[in-house]
Amino acid sequence: MAVCCASTLGLGIGVASGGCGTPTSYVCPYDEDQGPKGTPCEVLEPPDAGGAGGCGDGGGGGDDCAAEDDKDVAIAPDFGDLIPAAEVCAGQCVPKEPLGWSEPALLWIGSPDGVPSCPATAPIVGYEGYADFADPAPHQCPACACDPPEATCEVPAEWNAYASFPCGGPEAPAISFAAPDGWDGTCTSANAVEAGRSCDGTPCVQSLAIQAPRVVSAGCAPRVAEAPENPDEPANAGSFTLVARACTGNASPPCADPGMTCTPAPPIGDAAPPEGFLTCIHHEGEQDCPAMYPDRHVFFAGVKDTRACAPCGCTEPTGATCSVLASAFRDEGCSQLVVAGVVGTGDAPFCGTITPGTALGSKSVSVVNLDPGQCEPFGGEPVGSIAPTAAATFCCHRSSIPA
Repeated sequence: MAVCCASTLGLGIGVASGGCGTPTSYVCPYDEDQGPKGTPCEVLEPPDAGGAGGCGDGGGGGDDCAAEDDKDVAIAPDFGDLIPAAEVCAGQCVPKEPLGWSEPALLWIGSPDGVPSCPATAPIVGYEGYADFADPAPHQCPACACDPPEATCEVPAEWNAYASFPCGGPEAPAISFAAPDGWDGTCTSANAVEAGRSCDGTPCVQSLAIQAPRVVSAGCAPRVAEAPENPDEPANAGSFTLVARACTGNASPPCADPGMTCTPAPPIGDAAPPEGFLTCIHHEGEQDCPAMYPDRHVFFAGVKDTRACAPCGCTEPTGATCSVLASAFRDEGCSQLVVAGVVGTGDAPFCGTITPGTALGSKSVSVVNLDPGQCEPFGGEPVGSIAPTAAATFCCHRSSIPA
């Protein structure tokens, strides 16, 4: 036990047993160097100012002191402001939040037109979010169309003379009278067959077969056929019909129950949050609520708008046709006609009869008709979506839920 000098400390608490200069057991709550203490110590009581020991003359104690030793004298010193009274929660004591949740805050929920300021006891805006998202009007997109395809009629380059009629009879030999590669149908004497050519003792030229032409298309170019009304106006992004504001304050005094925490609840001492506010805990994301905070609310930070219109496109052309007039000549200048015929896409090869042994000196082709067909448009429909983002869950204490 330490020895304290009562005249130096001026403080003591406990029960004095004895006196008259005898050591007295105290609890010394204050030390000039180290502050409050709670350890026992001995205080040597000074003698009375008149020189007496406190119980008798001479300050020695004597028999009177012996009598006094049988009594306990309560000492109730005045500590003044050195030891402040313990502060207790002046608001509402609610259960401590589970692990991972925020400390309880005051939550207001209502119309965007009437968001209040945070109360004086919880002046800090800790969160603002939104709920009850109203879907926007349908996203407007243009109608798509396709320009006519760019197409050409590819003239037939495969021509064959046969030593029989009709063309390509059984075991009838064939002689090529083909046009050059990339031929455009103008007069050419390529692969001419002279008059009287014999094939196994038979005139090689008795009929002439010409393959059908085909359409070569570069496809269709897509375009916007009809733009939406007011295309320059921004897309309707929808709106929230509820706003949430969470308010927090500074550190609060503790509650008597260590399992509870103190939240602001004006007026001071009322065991309820301010009017219009709930006492709630918070967690990011969509969560289930713990049992002591059963009233669940989910809010969002905003919306993400990925809406757009699918680009316009066109299918491959269909229905394209063309027909050509194919002509064979005896001479090399396409002036002495031997045989001619019209053949179109999808047709069987043209077969024309020729006087046996006639010369095939030149040929030409001209396009009679070209229908490039058509493409079907696609695209232009709305794609993407608009949806709330960054969910947060607030779970409110049952005592703050309106009846």
